[in-house]
Amino acid sequence: MNHGVLGWLLIGLVAGVLGKLIMPGRDPGGFIVTILLGIAGALLAGYVATILNIGVEGWVRQYGAATLGAIALLIVYRLIMRARGS
Repeated sequence: MNHGVLGWLLIGLVAGVLGKLIMPGRDPGGFIVTILLGIAGALLAGYVATILNIGVEGWVRQYGAATLGAIALLIVYRLIMRARGS
């Protein structure tokens, strides 16, 4: 099932929420920024999977890849914001 960009955007909404649940804490920008990072992470995961020719078929793999992408971007975001505040 190939959703394209719109599918990854919708999956990203859920991935952003899952990312926030997996990595709780106070983030600059709050919940909305985390959801946006989830969308960006999902798009990143879809793009990387396409480039590496990794099959991300099935909803479990799609949500898993999107959630990992969201968590990765959330970690990078927190590191950047922490370095900026110091």
